[in-house]
Amino acid sequence: MGVAAQLLGAFASYTRTAWWGLVAPRLTESRPLLVLQGVVLREKDGEREVLLSVRSDLHGWELPGGTLEPGEAFEPALAREIREETGFEVEVGRHVGDYVRTGFRPHTARIHVCRVAGGELRTSRETPIVRWFSCRHLPETLFPWYRQPLADALANLPGPVECRRHQGLAEIWAGMRIDLRMRLSGDRAGLP
Repeated sequence: MGVAAQLLGAFASYTRTAWWGLVAPRLTESRPLLVLQGVVLREKDGEREVLLSVRSDLHGWELPGGTLEPGEAFEPALAREIREETGFEVEVGRHVGDYVRTGFRPHTARIHVCRVAGGELRTSRETPIVRWFSCRHLPETLFPWYRQPLADALANLPGPVECRRHQGLAEIWAGMRIDLRMRLSGDRAGLP
């Protein structure tokens, strides 16, 4: 795909994301958004690895997860979302924390450590790229708002944390730079 097509795709994604992040939470949604995400870990050759994915809308590495369906409990919802996005059945473990984000797309990200219990790696329409990374060599194109939850998950803290952070223009710009870098490299940018 050529550069012009990549930039046109980015513009379309940014328009949808701007609506989703700036307008929808303030005009069309009646309750705060809760996003469930998993730090899916495994040991391979004596090294700890984490499962990351790239979504089809904004290109950059992130933790798998999603939102609750009506009547669904937290842990089954997270396990379902991870299965849909990665192909893996997981056991949902320790609650790492709740990351409350204000500003662009206000939401709370509830993060749990998870362990693979079955299934096999596969992509989906929503997450066309899924890959294991060494916890010591994360991709440069990991969206920055995932670095603290990952660090907290790997630190084995004694209890869940609550972290508040405003997502303003600096975070939006950082996300756009990562997205463009990934698109223009064929989603290979920043790999260790």
